[in-house]
Amino acid sequence: MEKPARPRALYEQIKQQITREIDAGRLKPDDKVPSETRLAKAFKASRMTANRALKELTEEGRIIRIQGVGTFVARPKPDAALLEIRSIAREIADWGGIHSCEVLLLAKETVTPDIGEKMDLAPGTDLFHSIVLHKDRGVGVQYSERFINPAVAPDYLAQDFVQITPSDYLLQVAPVQEAEHVIEAVRCPFHVRSHLQISAAEPCLCLTRRTWSFDRVATFSTMISPGFRYKLKGKFNKRVSQ
Repeated sequence: MEKPARPRALYEQIKQQITREIDAGRLKPDDKVPSETRLAKAFKASRMTANRALKELTEEGRIIRIQGVGTFVARPKPDAALLEIRSIAREIADWGGIHSCEVLLLAKETVTPDIGEKMDLAPGTDLFHSIVLHKDRGVGVQYSERFINPAVAPDYLAQDFVQITPSDYLLQVAPVQEAEHVIEAVRCPFHVRSHLQISAAEPCLCLTRRTWSFDRVATFSTMISPGFRYKLKGKFNKRVSQ
């Protein structure tokens, strides 16, 4: 005789109900998910039980929780090009999103010893510095910080980077000869978390990139993205001669 099925715990019932709604299309990407309070009331459960259900669904990538805003159905995580240098505006458009951005910094600064070493520039000379927050439908997906050698893009500070992304502009004026990429999983600094609206516990992807143009280091960039909103994908194709 088969044993009767074990009754599901309340948090599992909540998870199952939300998952069914998502899979059936009744809850679509970006739709708001009922709050802990509403779920607790509907299932006659505690808020702690509802919180556990939402926490596990977040860890599984089915929903995203934005502090102070609410809980939403996650969009399928897009593939972002790793080895190919592309504008993030195009990447967002390719996965069906709507790009917007906020320019947090655009300035001429003095080269520090650390940045000077990375860019082969003498400390004390000038360089350009920009920080741009890229968004998809108003939600931050990438915090992008760049240092630019003025010799390769002398008009960089005059651009409107709400209308054209830094990548698009730089690809026009300083074609890339060589690029170096480093990828790490990092804990997001507080000032970056506040712009991306994520908690301290959320793991992030950090892509550090140097580019060369006109036989010199052109840019040194750091791009940070929440791991649950963004993933990097690269493809290497080795041709074998016959």
